[in-house]
Amino acid sequence: MHLGKVIGTVVATRKDETLTGCKLMAVQPLNVTKQPIGEVLIAVDTVGAGISEIIIYTKGTAARYGASKPQSCIDAAIVGIVDHVDICADEE
Repeated sequence: MHLGKVIGTVVATRKDETLTGCKLMAVQPLNVTKQPIGEVLIAVDTVGAGISEIIIYTKGTAARYGASKPQSCIDAAIVGIVDHVDICADEE
């Protein structure tokens, strides 16, 4: 699973039939300190995420199962909305 931030919505009136009824969101991947990394991706929203929310997304086969569409062309799915992230520094 990965951290990301929802930065927009995607509307596609013509799409693969397996995506019918799916809400598509533009997601900016983030590192653990919530800094942007990598390219923006399009993910199916399975949890009702909104713009500017920090989310958990998954990719590949896990995304298709997370969206309950194992036979679809889904490559990324939002599977959680983050309340907070706590990173503990190693004590030496």
